[in-house]
Amino acid sequence: MTAQTQFSGGFQNIPVDSAHAFREAMTVMARPGEIRSLSGAVPPAPLSVAAGTLLLTLCDPETKVHLAGELDTDALREWLTFHTGAPLVPAAEADFAVGTWGEIGGLDRYRIGTAEYPDRSTTLIVERDSLDQSGAILHGPGIKQCAGLNLPDIPALQRNAALFPLGCDFFFTCGDKVAALPRSTQISAEG
Repeated sequence: MTAQTQFSGGFQNIPVDSAHAFREAMTVMARPGEIRSLSGAVPPAPLSVAAGTLLLTLCDPETKVHLAGELDTDALREWLTFHTGAPLVPAAEADFAVGTWGEIGGLDRYRIGTAEYPDRSTTLIVERDSLDQSGAILHGPGIKQCAGLNLPDIPALQRNAALFPLGCDFFFTCGDKVAALPRSTQISAEG
């Protein structure tokens, strides 16, 4: 990896770009199933623009990150370290984990919080081949009646939701698109 590659790809205007990205990230988390555009970062391949933008927005030197599968590259490690200072850790220690559903592995590898501190769980950023509002039906906080979202493994995500107030939260990314699934969302298969 060249120094040019390592140093490039971050926000052009850090205060403005990170504020816009943070607002979009919080909007999709507050409105499960809604798909929004999220850009500002240009991370090394194969990480998507949306996932890279989330990492630059939500991570800092105190935020532990796990890069799963094909994302665990020297180029991405150096890029993330340079732009955020976030330490890279095994899955069991992560505040954020990023990868495809298959690479992330079983949800039992990640922290789900404790009764005293349910917020001490892992947030997973799941890279997808597509994002659309079909497939699973979502109900719960932030959803007027119901919403749809193509999810990778409905039974596993239902088991995660059943742990509420414990459990993991999810961002799903594809290109420059992002959607979210907080642990409080109830999920049913499209009927």
